[in-house]
Amino acid sequence: MKQILYLSIVVVLFFSSCGVKYKSVPYFQDLQDSGLVAERIDNYNPLKIQKEDILAITVTSLNNEASAIFNMGNTSSTNPAINNSTVSSTAANGFLVDEKGDIQLPLVGSIKVSGLTTTQARELVQSKLLTYLKEPVVSLRLINFKVSVLGDVAHPGVYPIQTERVSLPEALSLSGDLNITAMRKNVLLVRENEGKRQFIRLDLSSKDIFKSPYYYLQNNDVLYIQPGNAKYASVDSSYRNVSLIISALSVLAIIITRL
Repeated sequence: MKQILYLSIVVVLFFSSCGVKYKSVPYFQDLQDSGLVAERIDNYNPLKIQKEDILAITVTSLNNEASAIFNMGNTSSTNPAINNSTVSSTAANGFLVDEKGDIQLPLVGSIKVSGLTTTQARELVQSKLLTYLKEPVVSLRLINFKVSVLGDVAHPGVYPIQTERVSLPEALSLSGDLNITAMRKNVLLVRENEGKRQFIRLDLSSKDIFKSPYYYLQNNDVLYIQPGNAKYASVDSSYRNVSLIISALSVLAIIITRL
């Protein structure tokens, strides 16, 4: 009878160890928890325009009629119906960055913008327009910036980003944060850049993530949050059966100790 009691205790202890430990849950665990901690931000790089990006470009000048032709957006260089459609500055479809890294601006023609920041691209477009407009003012921004978050989070999905600066914690916040069962030390970042796909492992439990060159996300980044063993245990039938066995053994142990 004592053997059954000891066996039930061992089984309970073994499977309780498969649960989520609190020490694995908090973020940035090695960050000082008292007083002010300050450090210089030196790992942010402005977003660079890539192929297949879509740019919203609006142009104004002293001559509104002359400026109007440059506010013709297109998302396909092969679709004449779109190429010939004039749109307002507030509803521009956008200019697609083609496989060569160029956009096609009316009258101006091809302008290479891939590899440039939006500020550099705006200044370049503005200089090109001096031939056609007097004192042109250009507004240029990326309108297809998005990140994807999937795996063990509250709300996986694809999230559009309204600004050009988004950090890893901000993206996870958009998805409702990691579930308690998620693996915080093994977050996978998938990034496509200059024709290459990169796979980067990140540790959210350490404050070093703030200094990582991957702390700030880029367009089309994908974050995969791997679930831990506890997540699997909650849906696997064998674990549910074991929990019933553990409960039965516990009851049996109590009965035996009272006899």
